[in-house]
Amino acid sequence: MMTTEPIVEVSNICTRFGAAVVHENVSLTVRRGEIFALVGGSGCGKSTLLREIILLQSPQSGSIRVFGQEVLGLDDEAALPLRRRWGVMFERGALFSSLTVLENVGLPLREHTDLDDDMINQLAALKIALTGLPPSAGAKFPNELSGGMRKRAALARALALEPELVFLDEPTAGLDPLSASGFDELVRNLKESLGLTIMMVTHDLDLLWRVADRVAVLGENRVLGIGTMAELAQAEHPIIREYFYGARGRAAWEQTWKQK
Repeated sequence: MMTTEPIVEVSNICTRFGAAVVHENVSLTVRRGEIFALVGGSGCGKSTLLREIILLQSPQSGSIRVFGQEVLGLDDEAALPLRRRWGVMFERGALFSSLTVLENVGLPLREHTDLDDDMINQLAALKIALTGLPPSAGAKFPNELSGGMRKRAALARALALEPELVFLDEPTAGLDPLSASGFDELVRNLKESLGLTIMMVTHDLDLLWRVADRVAVLGENRVLGIGTMAELAQAEHPIIREYFYGARGRAAWEQTWKQK
């Protein structure tokens, strides 16, 4: 259930790579229990902001609070308790090719708990089942899976430690329409059944219309607008209007309302 409690608070983030400005005073808040999406054109800084939130890189200035705690400046040891409370699904899955799916999903449990191998395998199998993969998938290696199955395996690993917050980086990128639609449904069901807060980076307009509670549009080095998809579809800013009223945007909107 979505509340007003802030889970991720980004305040006045400024990011530069040399002379190139990526973010200029970017601010947004993700609330507990919602699916919050970051969208925008290529190079607008969506994935960069996500990496900053999960402590893979640092901005030049600003503040990022997760679960009420400032994360910028934390060393690995101090960040570890926070990292155990979130899970990350990377764009290309980032599964270890030399490990089976069961071993990949069980890896966070081996690193962060004292559970024995039997219990770890049972819990990993449960996470695999939660993402809709058949039990036989656990014994396979990532290169033996389809693109859609690899995405689900990566999501299962992100759920291994039963996180409160899950980050999804382009979760449907590269999937055929049928697989992408199935993943949309999976994300929505997991959010409801597990009580997750989900923050995702995506360019998939169908996914946005179907599952996102609120969306932030990045462009011109800043946040151009934040709101529901219906609210943003009425925005006057030319970049937002192009995003929602281009051919793909209109098609996604029409398809969504046909299904309702």
